[in-house]
Amino acid sequence: MDVTEKTVQKHYIYRGKIVNLRCDDAVLPDGRPCKREIVEHSGGAAVLCVREGKVALVRQFRYAYGEEICEIPAGKLNAGEDPMLAAKRELEEETGLIAEKLVHRCTLYPTPGYTNEKIYIYEAENVSAGRQHLDEGEFLNVEFVPFAEALSMVEDGTIKDAKTVVALLGYARRHAK
Repeated sequence: MDVTEKTVQKHYIYRGKIVNLRCDDAVLPDGRPCKREIVEHSGGAAVLCVREGKVALVRQFRYAYGEEICEIPAGKLNAGEDPMLAAKRELEEETGLIAEKLVHRCTLYPTPGYTNEKIYIYEAENVSAGRQHLDEGEFLNVEFVPFAEALSMVEDGTIKDAKTVVALLGYARRHAK
């Protein structure tokens, strides 16, 4: 059975710096009309960096949740930007670390019910020290947490961020002995 929904017309309600909001007219597979609310987002890139058994994590206040979140370094893609280059940029900006190589591990669709955002998750290899240089208005703390402790933080609910959970569990699976 074909389950494809078809867009009839896109209606932009808001165009912002980070997201756009649409309320589209669409048609269901059985031909009935429907509305679809969509948050457009350019996507993001994130980097899992495990160095000497420790994971680079950043803690920053996330306004939408009203709390400080612990996550792997990540950032928004600029229009047309290569996700790998964005990941490399964000790792250095947020942590001061430079990866000689990044390996794409997966692409995450964080909330497929209402946004087209994709997060490209990479793993850093051959990491050296560089210089942290945060974006204007960006405030965060960098921590280097033993990998086993980071996994415990997932299990006890301290780490709630989806990209971080996926990256840590994927790494644990690949390195299980």
